[in-house]
Amino acid sequence: MSVPEAIALVEVATKATTAYHRPDLTARLGRTTERLKDPAVRVLVVGEFKQGKSQLVNSLVSAPVCPVDDDVATSVVTMVRHADTPSVALVRVGDGNGTPERTEVPLGELAAYVSEAGNPGNRSGLRHADVGIPRTLLAGGLVLVDTPGVGGLGSAHGAATTAALAAADAVIMVSAAAQEYTRPELDFLAAAVRMCPNVACVLTKTDLYPHWRRIAELDRGHLAAAGITADLIPVSSAVRQVALRTKSKPLNEESGFPALIRYLREEVLARADQLDRRSTAHDVLDVCRQLTTTLQAELAAQESPERAAALLAELERAQAAATRLKDRTARWQITLNDGVADLVADVEHDLRDRLRRISREGEELVDAADPAQVWDQFAGWVHQEVCVAASASFVRSTERARGLALRVAQMFAEDGAIALPELVEVPRSHTPRVSAMQKPEISTQSVGERALAGLRGGYMGGLMLFMPLSLIPGVAVVAPFAAIGGALVLGRKQVRDERDRALQRRRNEAKGVMRRHVDEVQFQVGKDSRDMLRNTQRTLRDHFTALAEQMHTSVTASVAAAQKAVRSSEAERAARVGDLKSELARVEHLAGRARALAGAS
Repeated sequence: MSVPEAIALVEVATKATTAYHRPDLTARLGRTTERLKDPAVRVLVVGEFKQGKSQLVNSLVSAPVCPVDDDVATSVVTMVRHADTPSVALVRVGDGNGTPERTEVPLGELAAYVSEAGNPGNRSGLRHADVGIPRTLLAGGLVLVDTPGVGGLGSAHGAATTAALAAADAVIMVSAAAQEYTRPELDFLAAAVRMCPNVACVLTKTDLYPHWRRIAELDRGHLAAAGITADLIPVSSAVRQVALRTKSKPLNEESGFPALIRYLREEVLARADQLDRRSTAHDVLDVCRQLTTTLQAELAAQESPERAAALLAELERAQAAATRLKDRTARWQITLNDGVADLVADVEHDLRDRLRRISREGEELVDAADPAQVWDQFAGWVHQEVCVAASASFVRSTERARGLALRVAQMFAEDGAIALPELVEVPRSHTPRVSAMQKPEISTQSVGERALAGLRGGYMGGLMLFMPLSLIPGVAVVAPFAAIGGALVLGRKQVRDERDRALQRRRNEAKGVMRRHVDEVQFQVGKDSRDMLRNTQRTLRDHFTALAEQMHTSVTASVAAAQKAVRSSEAERAARVGDLKSELARVEHLAGRARALAGAS
């Protein structure tokens, strides 16, 4: 569950904002409470086929929740979370507004829906399977996400997994001890450390390979050479299963799982708690600053009436600055609008450039082969390449959107003469939607068609030679033989020409299908990218507009309080000064609790 101290602090702060009649600050704390009540910490378990991902998840939760077999491969993402009673829900994308549809099924039937044997190629159209089991490890909000094997992390599924990194709180990269890291695995890890705050590498099946220590040493060298900072944890799921059955502590230590569980608790869950503490403390401290601004302005006017004019002038300048922050012409607004426009143009150009390269390479491949013979391999290559391009485009746009959010926050802080505000989380991108390329109607010449073409060419060739030769005295006797030879030569040429023309038609048709597919991908993925960036723009705009509104409300209240203080009598001032000091002390105590919460992180 979320940090109890953070929830309790927000409750106290909410009472304070209600007492001081600040519904804007109360609403802000309400959003903080909503964030704290969602404790999910998503950990993606990724890797290539048959590396032991599902067995790893089962061993972590001490339960056979994910189907495991030598001949079974996972085809659907499986999310394992805490629940009071075991349950399984299959989640599909609903019709209409896209609201997910959940279907409850017995736990024992899970394999029929999430394995390649029971649901090949995810023909059931599932988004994911949601498994709930009562486990202490998961009770803190940990959600383990078992992903399908990707058969090469540069493949289409690997590209989709790369795009999903932005939605993960941590990533566990699984690789068996059979061999050292491959180039696709290192490329995936490089993308993972850019997109996700927490990445760990797990070396599985150490019980099967006596040389696993050498592989681990090589893997650490590859990580260091690639500049990737990530823990490498060797484990054995088989030894872990034996340790659980026999309740053997030495075997459990030998399995390596205690180190992995410590990592999840200390580096993943603990960091999530630290983030909750820091963000909650920041929100409460900002609320306290705004409450203090009003109280201190009134206190200064009550204690020193002779300085009221200067204080009012200073407050009015601050009020004007807060008003400017709300205007469309504010620098942070211009930075945000221009930044999103530049981002959209840059992302679209990057996607077009990637897809144009795919088109050029695809045309070269088509020109070098017969599409009728290699279509399946060619279509698979195109689908893989466009998925990788779409995923890379989404990763790029997500990274750039985060940088834009930081620039806007810095601009807002400079214009508002405040500390850098808490940066709202940039909306997490979704996996780009890329459909498979449709197979065209590619027909090849039948034996009868080739024979007919040869007969047509041979007839014309024989006739062309026979007619003139038969009219020449002394040569007419050889005319039939010459006609037969000419018919054979020209008939063969006609067959070859028809074959070449048919091949060229197939190539042109394949190129046309590929170009239309690439255009469709550019249209759809471009729209998804634009939608994501516009969502980012709206989120940042609403976030900083709300902050500007809160600042404006606080300063306006300060001006009103100072003006009221000027008109107060001596006795009223004395009484009010005591009340204000008490109220400031209470607000300061609340701020002290917030600082202590941040320090505890």
